[in-house]
Amino acid sequence: MNGWETALKGLVDTLIVFVVLANMRLLGASRLGSCIRVVALQGILLGLIPLVSQGGHLGLRVVLQAAVSTVLKGIVFPALLIRAVRESGSRRELAPIVGYTPSLLTGGGLLALALWLGGRLPLPPTATSSLLVPVALFTIMVGLFMIVARRKAITQVLGYLAMENGIFAFGLAFAEKEPFLVEMGILLDAFMAVFVMGIMVYQINREFDHIDADRLSALKD
Repeated sequence: MNGWETALKGLVDTLIVFVVLANMRLLGASRLGSCIRVVALQGILLGLIPLVSQGGHLGLRVVLQAAVSTVLKGIVFPALLIRAVRESGSRRELAPIVGYTPSLLTGGGLLALALWLGGRLPLPPTATSSLLVPVALFTIMVGLFMIVARRKAITQVLGYLAMENGIFAFGLAFAEKEPFLVEMGILLDAFMAVFVMGIMVYQINREFDHIDADRLSALKD
């Protein structure tokens, strides 16, 4: 490995570390706007990884994939969610099912578990970084945790987006040569899910004056 390749690998590892920090920030933040910005930053970082890892050998497919992923996850999805937050009038997740300190402690445990699992999975020769698979697993776990440990529908949507980011990162490690349309299909699924969830959040708040998902389960005829 020459100096240029070493520098690129170091830059990719740095981006991956920032993704880990974004996950921990997501677990510890109560302000919905801050959580949305964290997920947006996470999407941008993951969009940059294929560009950085390819170095000076960028193909059109890689550039388009990174551009579409970055625009959707870093701009379009956050804009939809910020609008939903404004319409709902809610600014914070005040009473999560799992508190923020326990969430951070759980995040540390999930990171250790992801590193343990990632170290036992065989990496393909084209893997961008040995850290990518553990961080992908960690991001998926954080997304699932956000879905079950938060009450507000918006933070649950953010958990879904974080989980999709983890799936995208996993694809970077194991399916770098997959057809372009496969990734576009994943992004389209995520876009439609966020679009529908945004409409649901707006309608729920309009009808019931709150967006706490657990309170909706107590509704009766």
